[in-house]
Amino acid sequence: MTPTAPRGGGQRRSGAGAGRPAAGGRPQRPSQSRGKGAAPGGKGSVPGRHASSGRRGSATRMTDDVKPAPAPPRRGPAPAKARPGVDVHDPEGVRLQKVLAQAGAGSRRACEDMIAAGRVTVDGEVVTELGVRIDPTRQVVHVDGLRFSLDDELVYIAVNKPKGVVSTMYDEQGRMNLADMVGPREERLFHVGRLDLETEGLILLTNDGALTHRLQHPSFGVKKTYLAEVRGPVKRDLGKTLRAGIELEDGPVAVDSFKLVDSKPGYALVEVVLHEGRKHVVRRLLEAEGYPVLKLVRTQMGPIVLGDLKPGKNRRLTKGEVQQLMAVAGL
Repeated sequence: MTPTAPRGGGQRRSGAGAGRPAAGGRPQRPSQSRGKGAAPGGKGSVPGRHASSGRRGSATRMTDDVKPAPAPPRRGPAPAKARPGVDVHDPEGVRLQKVLAQAGAGSRRACEDMIAAGRVTVDGEVVTELGVRIDPTRQVVHVDGLRFSLDDELVYIAVNKPKGVVSTMYDEQGRMNLADMVGPREERLFHVGRLDLETEGLILLTNDGALTHRLQHPSFGVKKTYLAEVRGPVKRDLGKTLRAGIELEDGPVAVDSFKLVDSKPGYALVEVVLHEGRKHVVRRLLEAEGYPVLKLVRTQMGPIVLGDLKPGKNRRLTKGEVQQLMAVAGL
C-alpha cells in the first residue's frame, strides 16, 4: 500500500534538510511545546512569548498562560511606608477632647485644635482624629510632651510637717502622724520622702504609686532642697567640699548645690540641694564637716515649693504642679 503524502506540498524531511523551504512555500518549522526546564520571563523575552527551551525553533502560542513582563523601575524616591501603629481607640471610652477638657488642658474647642495639630499622644501614639475614645483610668495622654492626670481618683497633697510629727500614715505608739494632718480619707496615701522627727517641711502624699517610686528613687535625680541652721561662721570652701563628696559610713554622698543664705555672729543659714534620700543624710553631711544642724526644713521637692504653707497645714496640688512633677519624674 502506497503511503499518502503529508499536506503542505511534499514529504517532510528530517536531519540536515529539516527547516528548508518546501517547494513554493516558507520554511516549515516543527511545532514544539515548551521544554521541561524552560522558565518564562528570561532574558530577551517579550510579552506573550516564553524563553527558549534550548532547542532551536522552540515557540509557544499567544494564548498560553504567560507571566507578564516586569514593570519598569519607578523614577524618584519610593513612597514612605506607613508605620504600623497601636490602636488606642476604645469604643467604650470617652472622647479624647472631652477628657482633655476635663483635665484642664483647655476648652473643648481648644482641645480639638490640639488634637488636629498633632500635639496629643495617647500611649505614645500621635492622635489626630477627633472621634477617638479612650479609657482615662488606664491610658496615658501627653500634650506637647506634658502628661495629664486623667484619673480623678488620684490624689496629690502637699503637707508642711511640723517638728515632732512622725512621717508615717500610722504610728503604733500613738504619736501624731501625717494621717492626723489630712484627716480620714478613703484613699490609701503614700508619703514621698520621709523626714525625721526633728525635721520640718515639705512632704507629698499621693496614691499614685508609679510617681511615688520615681520621686524617691535617686536614679531619677529628683532634687530636694533644705534650709539648715548651723553654728557659724561657715568656712569658704565648705560648698566645694560637699559638691566633691563626703565619705559617710554607708558610702560617699555629694550634694548637687550648696549656698550660704545668711550669716551672723555665731549663726549661719545654708541651703543644701541633693537627690539622695538616705536617712538623716543632710544632718550627717554637715556634722561630718563640723557643723551640727540646729534646725532643718525641707523647702522644695522637684518643682513643688513649700511657699507660705503654714506648719501643720496641707493643700491639693494644682494640675500644673502635677504635670511638672510627672515631667521631672519622666512619666
